[in-house]
Amino acid sequence: MELNERIAGISPSLTLAIDAKAKALAAAGEKVCGFGAGEPDFDTPEHIKEAAAKALRDGKTKYAPNDGIMELRAAISDKLSSENKLSYKQEQILVSNGAKHSLFNIFMALCREGDEVLIPAPFWLSYPEMVRVAGGKPVFVSGTEAHGLKVTASQLEAAITPRTKALVLNSPSNPTGMVYSHAELRALAEVAVKHNLYIVSDEIYERMVYDGMEAVSVGALSSEIFKRTITVNGFSKPYAMTGWRLGYFAGPIEIVKASSAFQSHSTSAPNTFAQYGAVAALRGPQDCVTKMVQAFDERRKFFHERLTAIKGITCVKPVGAFYMFPNIASFGLSSLQFAEKLLLQEKMAVVPGLPFGADAHIRLSYACSMANIEEGMVRLERFVKAL
Repeated sequence: MELNERIAGISPSLTLAIDAKAKALAAAGEKVCGFGAGEPDFDTPEHIKEAAAKALRDGKTKYAPNDGIMELRAAISDKLSSENKLSYKQEQILVSNGAKHSLFNIFMALCREGDEVLIPAPFWLSYPEMVRVAGGKPVFVSGTEAHGLKVTASQLEAAITPRTKALVLNSPSNPTGMVYSHAELRALAEVAVKHNLYIVSDEIYERMVYDGMEAVSVGALSSEIFKRTITVNGFSKPYAMTGWRLGYFAGPIEIVKASSAFQSHSTSAPNTFAQYGAVAALRGPQDCVTKMVQAFDERRKFFHERLTAIKGITCVKPVGAFYMFPNIASFGLSSLQFAEKLLLQEKMAVVPGLPFGADAHIRLSYACSMANIEEGMVRLERFVKAL
């Protein structure tokens, strides 16, 4: 059968594949230690669930406006203004079925055939596939451990060609947990402005920062940078709303209009009553987020200490998100071989670094219980000693 070349060439998500294998083992009665999917182990806060339930009881079950309900876009506009110092009107905001969907819409609107999109590596594994499906070409710029797995402005400048259209920034980062400083972001953004590039700023982990770090919205750095920035965010990570499938982006009106038209012919608006839950998330108390981040921070400190105590493993200490991204190159295995052996021998699920552009690494999520982390470190240490 002949399929669309762009679709046939997509690599399935290894994150979801590993998670599926782990769940299958667990269903078969195995005691699996899972560190795969980036999904908070907290329940969605009650006031958010109640707002959605009330919307159901009130009959909010019909199609919503394609761009999202007015109440939610107003709440997003207020949030971006007060928290991120970004001034977006409601018509500059598009609500979609998750931040992933928002990113897909953006690349479909931005990329012409052969346009190049700069992606700092290590990167979230879906960025390149989205760019390719949109007809663009992902160009990777690799950060080094010496620089905290972050790229520099000079590296970025060296990668720009006449076909370069956009730069993707993800801070705090999946998979590394690194956070770009104010100065580092400004330097990168100034290169983008100099070369008339768009900046796609994925800020889904903005609330999860530690050790006094600040997650800076790159669009807030100057009016010139703001004009070129598309800000992406959502509800899955900060509010433990992964299954609600709600995200959004804000940016130049032309890109929003094009993305909205595309969305109207693909998925249409996201779930109506879920959007009322999202309004409650933004307008309601934020202590639920604070408590969750505090728990992640405790796990992070313990996890990093135990992980780096294992002989042969090094790991840049993350200051954002909820991932560890240790280097396992000393064991002489590819990340895929390491992950497969670990799952087979110790029933411990991690994600290979290969699809993140870093085959010397594996990714472990600490959006799981402390007990799971403790047991996982026992299994990992036993595994590497036997190699």
